[in-house]
This record gives sequence, C-alpha cells and structure tokens, in this order.
Amino acid sequence: MEAAEIHAALRDKFSDKISATDEAAKDPSAVVDGAAIREICAFLRDDERLRFDVLNNQTGVDYKAEGYIEVVYHLYSYEYRHGVVLKARANRDEPVLPSVEEVWKAANWLEREIYDLLGVKFLDHTDLRRLLMPEDWVGYPLRKDFVEPEEYHGISTTRESLLR
Repeated sequence: MEAAEIHAALRDKFSDKISATDEAAKDPSAVVDGAAIREICAFLRDDERLRFDVLNNQTGVDYKAEGYIEVVYHLYSYEYRHGVVLKARANRDEPVLPSVEEVWKAANWLEREIYDLLGVKFLDHTDLRRLLMPEDWVGYPLRKDFVEPEEYHGISTTRESLLR
C-alpha cells in the first residue's frame, strides 16, 4: 500500500486528529494529535488493510523555537511490506503523551530513552524511569537548552579534547 492510501485510511478514521501528511518525503509521514496516538497506533496495527505489526523506532526531537517536542514513530508491516511514520507533538513546557507500550512492547525501552533524554512523560507506561542517565541527574541532555553541569558528584564533566 502506498503512503497516500495509508494516509487516506487514517483520515477516514481520524479526520479531526490528522493535521498534516507528507507523501513526497523519503519517509512519508503524518502529524497526528498526540492525545490520540495510542488509539491511532492500535488502529494501524489491527486494521486488516494495514497490519502495522512492528514499531521499528521511536524517537524525539526538540523544537525549542516552536515550543514543542515531537515524538516520531516508525511503523512497519511485515505482512504487507509497507511503512509509515507518525509524528505526535507535546507541549515543551510539560511534554506528556499516551504510551504505546500496550500496542507494541518495544515501546517500553524506546519511551524510557525519550523520557530520559528529552523529558517526555508517557502516560500508563509500566516502568517510566531513567534508562541512560543516573536517577539523580538533573535535566534532559537532548533538549536544545540543556547546559551540562561542570561536575557530577564531585567528578568533573569537562574533558580534554582527544583531537589534539
């Protein structure tokens, strides 16, 4: 199924929750209402015409100037050999989105990584805690306004350049 057909199926089912689509991109995408992401993902997984059975990747992007964090979902159907990208936006000041962990178990660690590095809280996640940074780390390293502290527990975070 081509991207335009997938996007049409999304618009037919969720017309008011799809704000934009881009079929011409290398990875065709649809911008969806963040509050409905779990419902949209379950539809894409369960619909007989689509069968998106895999969450290939889930990541986040900080759009500081625009005031939101975008979570990007790369989906694939092994049965039909087609893919789609969904983009859900959350307010940067307090980013919250529903978890898709109940749709695809792979979301467990992917959402933990996004939480750890960008601060997005995923509602109904079964184990939302830091994955890469220490539990007492302050801030989110992939945010554009993150400033690395000079030290952590008395250990300097500055390093001499290895490019000399």
